Amino acid sequence: MNHSVMIVTGASSGIGRAIALEALTKGYRVVLAGRNMEGLEQTASQSKADASQYLLVQVDVAKREDCRQLVEEAVVRFGQIDVLVNNAGVSMRALFAEADLEVLERLMQVNFWGMVYCTHFALPYLLQSKGSVVGVSSVAGYKGLPARTGYSASKFAMHGFLESLRIENLKKGLHVLIACPGFTASNIRKTALSKDGSPQGESPRAEEKMMSAEEVAAHILDALKKRKNSIVLTTTGKITVWLNKFFPKLVDNLVYKHLANEANSPLKG
Repeated sequence: MNHSVMIVTGASSGIGRAIALEALTKGYRVVLAGRNMEGLEQTASQSKADASQYLLVQVDVAKREDCRQLVEEAVVRFGQIDVLVNNAGVSMRALFAEADLEVLERLMQVNFWGMVYCTHFALPYLLQSKGSVVGVSSVAGYKGLPARTGYSASKFAMHGFLESLRIENLKKGLHVLIACPGFTASNIRKTALSKDGSPQGESPRAEEKMMSAEEVAAHILDALKKRKNSIVLTTTGKITVWLNKFFPKLVDNLVYKHLANEANSPLKG
């Protein structure tokens, strides 16, 4: 029986929900965290787990005290933390020249600082259990994406933070995983912020052709078990990361062309 305790932020939908459900099927005790309590309850209702196996915590990871409370509630309920999955995030689609600065500030606060806050408060318990910190990142953390300046910046920052954390704790048994799903069928594009900070509303991409959130969750749980340093998912994601190492200018043009062809793309040409 797996008695490990996992915290999943952004567990009310998408990849976070899929990770929480996959973990529950594998016997983890799971703390489902997110701003949307109704969404968290829906996640819990989709599982076949007993209520004693999970805890729902309403939290806005952009707020430091919320993150402290999340960790404290997890420890009070389950006595330990073995895995922290930093999944909560928000995206954007707007040209930097046209975007309100508040949009970029919001992305950094949620995607980067939310991860920093949760990791900071959970770290003593993760060191005690020789557990795992997971950052659910993106290929945008390897290659800057046009019209996603704030999103790419937050993911590059995530990578630097987590790599540094891994090396700092190299002799202490802490496992750090950077997981880059690539384009995944989820609601992140529908809730992506436009230039004025309002939700985009409709996804500009063919969601049905993407890797499912459930597939992503299975890959992440497998990488956790094998204590991998990083994973890049989807064929397109792997090719992008590999090509960018050797032919960055070529990839600049390929990325521009690919994203300029999106429906209602803010890119010109």
